[in-house]
Amino acid sequence: MRRIILPLLAIAALSACSDDDDTPSGPATGPRVYNQVERLGNPLVSEVFLAKRNHGFHNAGAPSTDVANHAAELKAFVKTVAGRQDNVANTIAAVLLPDMLIVQTNKPGNTAGWLSWALADGYGGRRLSDDVVDAGLAAIFGPLLSPANVTTALVTDNVSANDKAFGTTFPYLAAPQ
Repeated sequence: MRRIILPLLAIAALSACSDDDDTPSGPATGPRVYNQVERLGNPLVSEVFLAKRNHGFHNAGAPSTDVANHAAELKAFVKTVAGRQDNVANTIAAVLLPDMLIVQTNKPGNTAGWLSWALADGYGGRRLSDDVVDAGLAAIFGPLLSPANVTTALVTDNVSANDKAFGTTFPYLAAPQ
């Protein structure tokens, strides 16, 4: 999964870095408008907790409406599919919603953490080497928040590491093959 997601993120990041000021009809004359395609502040929010029919609604939304729009569905997944208690569902919803990363430039980059600000001493970033999928699955199905109804077979995606070393300069990802 990571072999697919990371190259796609790199392509998206590189395509957004163009210095081309021309449009098909000539030089740009006003502010550019970009269309948000995907929100992945906290991986697994849309991909795991929300029904496929709601992915577009989530992607088009804003973090300011995430709690109102998605908390009930997220909690229902944790309680019914993962078989966890209300306190686990409430904790996961509080940590993952709103679905965004908080960047605090006054904190060292090596202190970044995931799942969001709540479990990272107020700093919600992540390093490329962080296995955010396994961390998320462990929180949902593992003993991190509760020893009840643990499903150990679901706490990992079984992808142990990236297949290419990360670079030391932007965009940090290896070129796709």
